[in-house]
Amino acid sequence: MSTVFNFTFVPWFRSVAPYIHMHRGKTFVVGLAGEAIAAGKLQHIAQDLALIQSMGVKIVLVHGFRPQVNEQLRLKNHPARYSHGIRITDELALDCAQEAAGQLRYEIEAAFSQGLPNTPMAGSTVRVISGNFITARPVGVVDGVDFQHSGVVRKVDVAGIARTLDFGSMVLISPFGFSPTGEAFNLTMEEVATSVAIALQADKLLFLTEVPGIRTRPGEPDAEDNPIDTELPLATAEQILAQLPSPQRPTDVGFYLQHCVKACKEGVERSHILPFAVDGSLLLEIYVHDGIGTMVIDEKLEELREATPDDVGGILQLIEPFERDGTLVKRSRTEIERDVANYTIIEHDGVIFACAALYPYPEARTGEMAALTVSPQSQGQGDGEKVLKRVEQRARAMGLDSIFVLTTRTKHWFVKRGFVQVDPDWLPEARKRKYNWDRRSLVLVKKLA
Repeated sequence: MSTVFNFTFVPWFRSVAPYIHMHRGKTFVVGLAGEAIAAGKLQHIAQDLALIQSMGVKIVLVHGFRPQVNEQLRLKNHPARYSHGIRITDELALDCAQEAAGQLRYEIEAAFSQGLPNTPMAGSTVRVISGNFITARPVGVVDGVDFQHSGVVRKVDVAGIARTLDFGSMVLISPFGFSPTGEAFNLTMEEVATSVAIALQADKLLFLTEVPGIRTRPGEPDAEDNPIDTELPLATAEQILAQLPSPQRPTDVGFYLQHCVKACKEGVERSHILPFAVDGSLLLEIYVHDGIGTMVIDEKLEELREATPDDVGGILQLIEPFERDGTLVKRSRTEIERDVANYTIIEHDGVIFACAALYPYPEARTGEMAALTVSPQSQGQGDGEKVLKRVEQRARAMGLDSIFVLTTRTKHWFVKRGFVQVDPDWLPEARKRKYNWDRRSLVLVKKLA
């Protein structure tokens, strides 16, 4: 195994460890578009889901079958009819849907049953359980259109799904529901997945779709200067929906977004739109800081706040690599525990990505900003400036006129943000006595307005 691999794999694996711990025991509902299966992506998606489940995540998989039903109808020379973004399911379309669902269920179960040596599924034991977990009712007649055998979710068997998940099995749900009289209704994958996520109060709802996510300017064409917006607060997502026409096709901007918004408004904290065309998109979204698709959240996950004793471990983990390479002066756990109230942190999804401490010298009306650190995973995204501004606010609230830093390697970053280099003799007497003349750190000061 090459040395280069060792030095890239080990830091990467350590970087995903917080997400592995954080997601263990959580419940994810995954909506898999039928287009993903038609595109031949099922095998890799099954491998990724098996891996995610092996790390302690409870998974409910809801599959779609839109293209498969359309193909069955085409072979029978029968048109596929839609209205309001919903299939009009006549008798023949219902037969085609049942046939397509049976075939897809067989393919999905087969994909999770593979276990050949030297493959990602080797040694995996994934039990896939499906059943009549959904009670449905007819859509009925809407705006003069009779949807016949198309239905909507009336009730989700939460207890049945929860028991199955607790047994360690993956739950597989087809977009079918049954009335108390035994009548079958064709449902949409998106509505079933959303309803299940809400009923379970799942931790995540993830749609694997043919669209890459929501662009920063949703109404404009795809372009390099119009990238995917990786994090949408619920209020912003609602504003986008209000400005768009009613979505009719899966490729319409609001088609999956409307379901993400509904889920978040009804208790699912995070809903995601991911592209199935990108291999490993589920893993990238769940175990990498910024993800790959669009995440809709009911509140900003990134929190800028003062540290508490519970954050000591996260602060140590963040600053330790910079202490080892000499960028920061080494601090003991005892020292950080003692001074933790002085620290400001940025926490994202339970992981600390930036920190800094403020040590006031009231007699000199100044304060030292120390241990300013930003995780390599989020450098260049403005986290350092956010922490700096919060430290400046804290200093002003204490009645300080300035803040200063001691640095050996990052002078230019501070100079660009209003700091000016001064002689070490400028330091307050109490700080001057602790100055390490061997380290010869530069002293930079910023006046506070």
